[in-house]
Amino acid sequence: MKISHQWLSDFLKTDLSVEKISAVLTDIGLEVEGTEQSGISKEDLEGFVVGKVLTCEKHPNADKLKVTSVDLGNGNIQQIVCGAPNVAAGQNVPVATVGTVIKDGKGNSFTIKKAKLRGEESNGMICSKKELRVSEDNSGIWVMDESLEAGTPLSDVIESNIDYTYEIGLTPNRADAMSHYGVARDVYAALKSKKLNAEFTDLEENTITESKDENPISVKVEDAELCPRYSGIYLKNITVKDSPLWLQTRLKALGLTPKNNIVDATNYVLHGLGQPMHSFDADKIEGGSIIVKKAEKNTKFTTLDEVERELNGEELMICDVQKPLCIAGVMGGLNSSVSADTKNVFLESAYFNPVSVRKTAKYHAINSDSSFRFERGIDPNFSVRALKYAVKLIQEIAGGEVVGSLSDFYPVPIKPFEVILKYRNVDRILGERIHREKIKEILELLEIKIISEKDDILELEVPAYRVDVQREIDVIEDILRIYGYNNIQLKEKVSTSIVPGEGFLNQKVTEGISDLLTAHGFNEAMNISIYKEDYNTWFGFNEEQSVKLINSLSKDLSVMRRSLLPSLLENIDYNVKRKNPNIKLFEFGKSYSKENDTYTEVPTLSIIVSGDVRDENWSEKSTQVSFFYLKGIVQQILERFKANDLETNELKADYYNYALDFLLNKKSLVHIAEISNSILKKFDINQPVYYAEFNMNLFFENYEQNKGVKFKNLPKFPEVRRDLALLLNKETSYAEVKNTVLPCDETHIKSVNLFDVYEGDKLPKGKKSYAISIKLQDESKTMNDKQIDSIMNKIIKELSNKLNAELRN
Repeated sequence: MKISHQWLSDFLKTDLSVEKISAVLTDIGLEVEGTEQSGISKEDLEGFVVGKVLTCEKHPNADKLKVTSVDLGNGNIQQIVCGAPNVAAGQNVPVATVGTVIKDGKGNSFTIKKAKLRGEESNGMICSKKELRVSEDNSGIWVMDESLEAGTPLSDVIESNIDYTYEIGLTPNRADAMSHYGVARDVYAALKSKKLNAEFTDLEENTITESKDENPISVKVEDAELCPRYSGIYLKNITVKDSPLWLQTRLKALGLTPKNNIVDATNYVLHGLGQPMHSFDADKIEGGSIIVKKAEKNTKFTTLDEVERELNGEELMICDVQKPLCIAGVMGGLNSSVSADTKNVFLESAYFNPVSVRKTAKYHAINSDSSFRFERGIDPNFSVRALKYAVKLIQEIAGGEVVGSLSDFYPVPIKPFEVILKYRNVDRILGERIHREKIKEILELLEIKIISEKDDILELEVPAYRVDVQREIDVIEDILRIYGYNNIQLKEKVSTSIVPGEGFLNQKVTEGISDLLTAHGFNEAMNISIYKEDYNTWFGFNEEQSVKLINSLSKDLSVMRRSLLPSLLENIDYNVKRKNPNIKLFEFGKSYSKENDTYTEVPTLSIIVSGDVRDENWSEKSTQVSFFYLKGIVQQILERFKANDLETNELKADYYNYALDFLLNKKSLVHIAEISNSILKKFDINQPVYYAEFNMNLFFENYEQNKGVKFKNLPKFPEVRRDLALLLNKETSYAEVKNTVLPCDETHIKSVNLFDVYEGDKLPKGKKSYAISIKLQDESKTMNDKQIDSIMNKIIKELSNKLNAELRN
């Protein structure tokens, strides 16, 4: 937000420099991100004089140029070639003489030199208003007052108007500082608290001359909840024209483009006082009535930016008896705007519901100066004062007179906030004791009233414009802002102890998994937690269990994600289309759902791979990632973090070609899958993608129970390996084989491994062959053949009984 130093000085008188005011602003939470000089000084006008055009002839060698002779005073007549279409003999014009430096106010400049233009000598330059930084008008040269004498220095004609603009990084909670008036009020409190010289000039209570005539425009508010206050007034016989130079300069200092004196006056009140206003061409208001209500859904409405918008039926609108005129608090309509032909205006000053304004502005993607203020919360008790100020200003610069009386709909005045402040909490939060009288002084400077004081407890009344101060902690923060953060003394010795708190172990696990994955060449992804609603349909997620955003930024970001998978598939698609097909990503995040109005957030780790395991290398062939590659990564994570003895089941889902689910105590801990071709096609991905998803709540819980490190001696006796070639039904999984073998002798069977799979025409139909190795070991003695054969016979019998397995020769 931009604040003009000159404009600020209208409300705050102080002898502090721009640099010191910048420091004060930053200290009180209105951080100054930079300052910029604007306007023109006496030094900038050196070499510029008033010239009188004596003759003006067409250039003999150029159609668009003219050759003039200009009297620069004291008989100094110079020939100047000019391209402006409006130059003519007899005019008084501003002239930059030879040697004059013309600056653009942005650090750029050039020097006027003698020159020949298409063969004709030119000794100077006739200037436009824009070249002199007087206005943005660059349509032609500046034709000056005829009474000026040739040779008069322009520094005697143009008033120096150097200004400095503060660029403030305004936080959303500081609605009270969205104007020059509000910033001046805050700076004044800080300066007076520090006993520095400052004087705050409050807004005068203007009186306006109302007529006894009947008010031409009646006001009716149908929705008082969305429009708690609406004020308006009618002015007739105004003259729409360019604003005076001082007003244009003020607005341009903030980066605004002056329009006309009526629109500029409302913008001046908005930026000066923080009260958004709107001016209607009163003759375009049908039926002599302003009606504040919601318009019908699907109504077409063209705003001032000439964009036709379709209303959703939830917007609060300012209407007449026939049509909508303005989107309340957001933007006016083209059908009621003030133009050069406007003679009568109706001025609006209101307080609209901040939530309603924000929803409307976001829905229509409009970010106006009015909506910026309304949606953060303005002072509801300031609208009439601001309206009277605007009337006085318009009458000064556009004429006009008030017809009827000022309308003010305010059935339920908005009350100040009541807050209880305890001195002991101030001392505790700030870390030192501030004198009680100092606290009261600061509260008074902040216009916070002390209603009562008893037993070191203050009952306070906070003004309604301080929407960010509604709790005791907010008051304490405000006291500290004005008292000064730098005035809090730091203790020479600070002692503390570090105790692992809630989540400490979880963070340790997360970092450990991240280290393991990055060591395998993975990169961490960080996607936002919302995605487009279509993904729920694509993946078959229950819509009723989805968490939808009430006020989404766009249709593509309207639902809280049910899974991390869609966003990771977007990442795959993005990279593949940019010639980076080898992707290995992981993401820690949450998935969101609801059931029976209960909202659930599930911490999740998702891993996704596609393409080759590693980039091309001369020393080894590239290998594509596979289901088993990802399974190996997952098993490393499980083993490292003590997730053992898991059951496995096949997982069915329409968006997977196939999937394997690892269960811990009958609950899904992690599943691994190949993404279905139908889903890949929707994301425009033409290569296989494999995906794993961990339930981190269950993972953390398991690690908490098994986190201890256990030591044991290395075995003294040898390990024995036996291999079996099994003929199995095709639908039998390796997990079933493993789960059948291990329980046969949990003491001596140390591991089971699948080292070969064969499926071919040499086997009976519907059969496959597994070759497994079984490692046996007795930690107390060397195993003999009898003991080994007993165990192997039991294994063979169990495989035959449970899986119908046969031994192959």
